[in-house]
Amino acid sequence: MNTIPLTHILFVSTALFFIGMYGLFTRRNIITMLMSIELILNSVNINFIAFNKYLHPANLDGVFFTIFIIAIAAAEAAVAIAIIINLYRNHKSIDIEDAAEMKY
Repeated sequence: MNTIPLTHILFVSTALFFIGMYGLFTRRNIITMLMSIELILNSVNINFIAFNKYLHPANLDGVFFTIFIIAIAAAEAAVAIAIIINLYRNHKSIDIEDAAEMKY
């Protein structure tokens, strides 16, 4: 059975993380920023699964952490979408600079 080397998996995870960071810092659209956060969380999930497979293949600790992170990401996305919808209804824009100029 051919297995993928750990360095290849870590390279993909690092690439996903930095793509997510780039998207988070350079985009002004809130939905794009939310997708960037999801990329960062998925890179962490890949790390948990990879290190679990290579360091402790008999244990499922990395899998349990990954399932927990996926559940947290789903809840975070639901709350963020609700905030985005409310922002759009009030200001007719989902630009982050418009959100910063909101007056309560």
